[in-house]
Amino acid sequence: MTWDTERTHVLVNGPALTRRKLLKELLSTTAAATIYLPALQALAQPQDDRATAQQRAEMSSIAGEFRKQFSVPATSIAIARNGQFVYDQAVGIGDRELHTKVQRDSLFRIASVTKPITSVTIFSLIEQGKLNLNDKVFGPNGVLDIGYGKPPYKPFITDITVDHLLTHTCGGWPNDGTDPMMLNLPWNQTKLITHTIAKVPITNPPGTHWAYSNFGYCVLGRVIEQVTDEPYETYVRTNILGPCGISTMKIARNRIDDQANYEVVYYGQSSEDPYQLNITRMDSDDGWIASSTELVQFLNHVAGAPGIPALLKPETIKTMTTPAPAYPAGDARYARGWMVQNNGAGNWWHNGSLPGTTSLMVRTPTGMCWAALCNTRTEPKDQINTALDQMMVNIVHTVPSWAI
Repeated sequence: MTWDTERTHVLVNGPALTRRKLLKELLSTTAAATIYLPALQALAQPQDDRATAQQRAEMSSIAGEFRKQFSVPATSIAIARNGQFVYDQAVGIGDRELHTKVQRDSLFRIASVTKPITSVTIFSLIEQGKLNLNDKVFGPNGVLDIGYGKPPYKPFITDITVDHLLTHTCGGWPNDGTDPMMLNLPWNQTKLITHTIAKVPITNPPGTHWAYSNFGYCVLGRVIEQVTDEPYETYVRTNILGPCGISTMKIARNRIDDQANYEVVYYGQSSEDPYQLNITRMDSDDGWIASSTELVQFLNHVAGAPGIPALLKPETIKTMTTPAPAYPAGDARYARGWMVQNNGAGNWWHNGSLPGTTSLMVRTPTGMCWAALCNTRTEPKDQINTALDQMMVNIVHTVPSWAI
């Protein structure tokens, strides 16, 4: 069975009145200056904040310089140490038109930071005995059977396994100008996948070549749906995010008028338009929206922390964080949904980048977890990605006890 997130999105009792629409109506009848969005709930108050006032001022200054350098409207930053939140700050403008400032529970598109969430979901299904890494994906002997086209297939298609998709070694469909996720935007997932495996050949035998593939993680979302008989978003929210205490993460919508309550507006630079993406179709590769606090809650739970149970078993985590053999040698290598250092014994992380979005989350072996989100990006994107990473390292280093 396949689920299409666009087909399963239903409006009940007529068009939804989003918070942005409501605020626009209020602004049309009242003279408003700056509107502060009240928090839905205190998701995570800092509980063991060892930063002094001077250190916190220095952190704010570091983030402020980053926003100034890259013309970032808003940043959201959260940091935990040994499972306890020690810093949680959102600063800037979430919506220029409505003059709204971001809050700690403001939601941002997280782009490819979605991939670790999809990976953890796959590994949880493996632990339940519902999947194996070596399961074939396409064809009569695959998890998806003939749901996306019948034989004969192009070369190597029926050789692709779940592990090849997790490790970006399926042999093709890379993140470049031919990325299927950025083409044929009106199509739903079923039509896109069916077309791609039939018409876009892969260029290397699976397992032999590493090439980052958003499309591969889109297919993993369909694997999750097939195995669980639930829509990807529903299953992940209930079985992965729910146990982490996360309740407001969801899959993004494409149009600004359909954005979620407490979601920021995204601002493109270099002529990019964040609202020309089919972000809903990208659910399992780039599609989640979250607060930085929620991402840190997820990080705290993946392998556990003092007083926090782990989502996955240690032996599962070892497999998930073991680098893909086809990834080039070096200290930092891609594993299964995560970049890792020291063969998984060091930091784990993932960054994300889309028009209007720059994101990062990091887990260290010393008990530190952090996430940072922005509602813009610049080109070349590598500059803002590197700067966001360095910003967070500098912020963490302001407190000596947060050694990393």
